[in-house]
Amino acid sequence: MMGRLLAVLLATLAIPALAQTNSPAPNAPGVDLAYGAYERGFYLTAFNEASTRAKQNDPAAMTLLAELYAQGLAVPKDDNKAVEWYRAGVKAGDPNAMFSLAMFGFQGRGGMKDQKEAMRLLEQAAQRGHAVAAYDLGLLYLQGQGVEQDFKRAAALFQSAADKGNPEAQYALAGLYKDGHGVPKDLAKSALLLAKASIAGNLDAMVEFGIAQFNGTGIPKDETQGAQLLLKAAQRGSPIAQNRVAHILSTGRGLPADPGQAIKWHFISKKAGAGDPDLDAYAAKQPAPVRDSAQKSADKWMSTIVALRP
Repeated sequence: MMGRLLAVLLATLAIPALAQTNSPAPNAPGVDLAYGAYERGFYLTAFNEASTRAKQNDPAAMTLLAELYAQGLAVPKDDNKAVEWYRAGVKAGDPNAMFSLAMFGFQGRGGMKDQKEAMRLLEQAAQRGHAVAAYDLGLLYLQGQGVEQDFKRAAALFQSAADKGNPEAQYALAGLYKDGHGVPKDLAKSALLLAKASIAGNLDAMVEFGIAQFNGTGIPKDETQGAQLLLKAAQRGSPIAQNRVAHILSTGRGLPADPGQAIKWHFISKKAGAGDPDLDAYAAKQPAPVRDSAQKSADKWMSTIVALRP
């Protein structure tokens, strides 16, 4: 799990703040109005209201102004002005500003080229309870990027974010408990964290928890529930889940045996890069009409998914 975990988690680092659902939180009536307007897409109203509150030294308003400049909403996109307002927010003690300015530093936006400063800002935001900052910082310690690799520190940071309900951190921490990196190996804790992240909609957690349920790893064995969760993850586009579901449907464990559906999911997962010689052999043994029907179903499913993508 750890190798795939690193690949998945590190890909999320340094994504702009809003993509990580960490928009500036309101802390005053003016900002509440400004932020409400921002959430509804009334960016000019948000800008005007935030500008008024920023003049009164409101940290959240400063950060909201920075976000508007960073994205070019209601005003021309201007990374330099965004950095100026983020710095004002940082000086006023706003953890959202610290986090966003750190992301600018990692991305090299607005003249921010000092990675050490970005790390320092990320540390400050994490210390002030910013869940995504703690999660991202945990990723860096997990991989040893910009800091000495430290699984124990990564686990502590993931725990901090997980306690605040961050599903990505819950999933990451589950992997550490499963493998015993930075924390004692504990399959039951790993399964519990996977369950929480899965309920919150984390696709990778759904896959891992479905597998844990199916195999009885850290949780009572329940092939039916595990298979249902894997099917849900397969329908959401996970190649790993699609491959598992194909095996489940080919054997009839957890779900009724269905060669057509088994081959369909095999074709879909194979198209996504999850090849499987055993399933190739299974498909080859089925009658040609079953294979042809499965291929048509797979093509229809994949074309529908492509059409639904933004």
